[in-house]
Amino acid sequence: MKNPIFIWIIKLIAVVILVQTLYFKFTGAEESVYIFSTLGVEPYGRIGSGVIELIASLLILLPRTTLLGALLGFGTMLGAIVSHLLILGIEVKNDGGTLFILAIITFLCCLVLIYNQKHKIPDLLRLKF
Repeated sequence: MKNPIFIWIIKLIAVVILVQTLYFKFTGAEESVYIFSTLGVEPYGRIGSGVIELIASLLILLPRTTLLGALLGFGTMLGAIVSHLLILGIEVKNDGGTLFILAIITFLCCLVLIYNQKHKIPDLLRLKF
């Protein structure tokens, strides 16, 4: 998976999804408030996850920090997926499961990026960038 065009497409898919949801988190959209209220972490969880997703997006785009951003995005989306499966349900406020599907797509994109950058994991563990 060393095809740079494929990797950039995967990066862009993850970043577009992450950034697109920021608007709803940061403006306090009804659906976002509902989700984080149901999880018992409104407003701090909503704003905090938005900040983490923004940081992950920026890190994913920078070649030197793609692995770190992908790990951050992977963890955040894992939390979202688990929340959907255990608390929220697949469908939230009649969205047809769109948020759940977007979380899975982002999760898989981050997984591909982590796999592609796996050779950098030892350096990351030694905090070498």
